[in-house]
Amino acid sequence: MYIIIAIIMFGVLIGVHEFGHFSAAKLCGVRVNEFAIGMGPVLWKKKKGDTQYSLRLFPIGGYCSMEAEEESSDDPKAFTNKNPLQRVLILCSGAAMNYILGIVLLIIVFAGVKTLTQPVISGFMEGCPYESEQLLQTGDRFVRIDGHKTSMTYDVTEYLGSGGVHDIVLKRNGETVVLEDVELEKQTYDGIEGEYFGFYFATVKNNILRTVQYACQWSVRFVRMVWDSLRQLIAGTVGIKDLSGPVGIVSMITQTGESAASSADAARNILYFCAFIAVNLAVMNMLPIPALDGGRVFCLIVTVILEAILRRKIDPKYEAYINTAGLILLLGLTAVVMYNDIVRLIAG
Repeated sequence: MYIIIAIIMFGVLIGVHEFGHFSAAKLCGVRVNEFAIGMGPVLWKKKKGDTQYSLRLFPIGGYCSMEAEEESSDDPKAFTNKNPLQRVLILCSGAAMNYILGIVLLIIVFAGVKTLTQPVISGFMEGCPYESEQLLQTGDRFVRIDGHKTSMTYDVTEYLGSGGVHDIVLKRNGETVVLEDVELEKQTYDGIEGEYFGFYFATVKNNILRTVQYACQWSVRFVRMVWDSLRQLIAGTVGIKDLSGPVGIVSMITQTGESAASSADAARNILYFCAFIAVNLAVMNMLPIPALDGGRVFCLIVTVILEAILRRKIDPKYEAYINTAGLILLLGLTAVVMYNDIVRLIAG
């Protein structure tokens, strides 16, 4: 069942991504030759106008084939004959649709939640030193910690970490309070298991506006998590062996579903995980790497600059060579990641 769910998730993510390219291309007057979900042999197809719509056998990809994407053409509806802003819009629309999908899934997840936490202190645990010192007060709203904006309670716990010296900006009775070089440390409290800073967060009754706001805040948090992972990868803190591909994602979906207390919890947890994958895909796809949309945008910007300097049009085939090389490297990386996923699955 979870494999089927994963296949549906991949299909939706790919379909939404390609639909972003497709709708932007149509909006900009680009001829779309084929809009396909899946790869391999055609299961179903239908021609409408200039476009063939098709469903293919393997749910591992999809594409929006536009006229003359990487070659010269005399067709005024060709992708390469559109102005740079239109081409950038088309290239970025796929990632934008994935990001929007992530927000929509988060809205569904949080719509059933009755109350939401806020980065506002509602009270203190008995014996909390920060209350007795009047360093923090009930009603204080965390605004920034060490320069980082704190829109959610999870931001507060993340930036405070396990403790240390911090610069904190609070909103207290409508006024801004700045606490510099404040040392906050977790400690144990009588009758409470674990270590805490000693303050409670306020909750507020949920409604549609708060649900949308909360979903948007979580999507931003997802983006930050992806960037943090990329920084760790570049710094060498994590390696390629720690990356997960389709096989690893299926395994994580299975674990997420099976660890839930009920079917409803499993559905919410899987939707939450799918939202993270959607946002992750949006961010990763806009990296300036050849073959990815971000790489194509980067090549387009470089091409525009070179054409302005050289005062002549550069043949799109050179960009095609770069993207082909990038695609080969990405396929190689995918194969390595998939191999690692399978090894972990067998070892587990």
